[in-house]
Amino acid sequence: MQRRQILRAAFLAAAAGFLPVLAAVPAAAQDADPDVLRVALLPDESPATIIQNNQALKDFLAEQTGKEIELIVTTDYSSMIEAMRFNRIELAYFGPFSYVLAKERAPGIEPFAALITDGAPTYTSVVIANADSGIEAMTDLAGRTLGYGDPASTSSHLIPRAFIQEEAGLVAGRDYEFHHLGTHDAVARAVESGKVEAGGLSSAIFASLLERGKIDAAKVKVIAESAPIPNYPWTLQGWLAPELKQKIRNAFLNLKEESVLAPFNGEGFAAMSDADYEILRRVAGTLEMDLNKGS
Repeated sequence: MQRRQILRAAFLAAAAGFLPVLAAVPAAAQDADPDVLRVALLPDESPATIIQNNQALKDFLAEQTGKEIELIVTTDYSSMIEAMRFNRIELAYFGPFSYVLAKERAPGIEPFAALITDGAPTYTSVVIANADSGIEAMTDLAGRTLGYGDPASTSSHLIPRAFIQEEAGLVAGRDYEFHHLGTHDAVARAVESGKVEAGGLSSAIFASLLERGKIDAAKVKVIAESAPIPNYPWTLQGWLAPELKQKIRNAFLNLKEESVLAPFNGEGFAAMSDADYEILRRVAGTLEMDLNKGS
């Protein structure tokens, strides 16, 4: 099976059973033209860091939409899905897999833009190892302890897990032990300290951690990088007023301000639609995964 096929399989084999059925709680009232736009950002790093780094985004969106902007960092990926489903947020920056799960549960949401890096709206995942672990290739991960991020993370769980199984024939929970550590930076720190011997995370986030001196480059090394993945989609509620939705789309698609783009480590945003994430839905094979294990 080709690498891209097994990656497709990873997403959908997991998608059907990942989230528990949510309790039937009332959805928040739908205001098509609210005074406040609640904008959710994924907890890929600590909430305080994310909020601080995105003040320029907050100011930019306020200027472009004429609305008060409230930045929200959810506790985990599934809580963002729940918030979107029950209309507690108007705008969200999903990971690719968490978007697929959210769309399944809230069909009315609309992805509209994805980050451009290296000229394309795609990104990659890396598998990193502790420099003193003796790990040089993915086949060396047998019998080791790995760290992954959130169970619904694309580049910090599903992609590296599928990549390791396809390329090295190693099945998580059978051939190596793994733990979910929550965020990408938590995975990197755990590998650096030796708490785990290896781990998977977004290549862009890993590069940013190194550049900012958050991780010692002498203590970690990249042993593998995945094929390109459709990038994180900005997604809005379909019930928002058409004029407001257009203002939001235009704001991102015309965004050039470096201060706003800096935390995203990208060059801008490209128009995207649900069809661009169809690759994540096509099951081309089976990757046996129980997402409730190893967490």
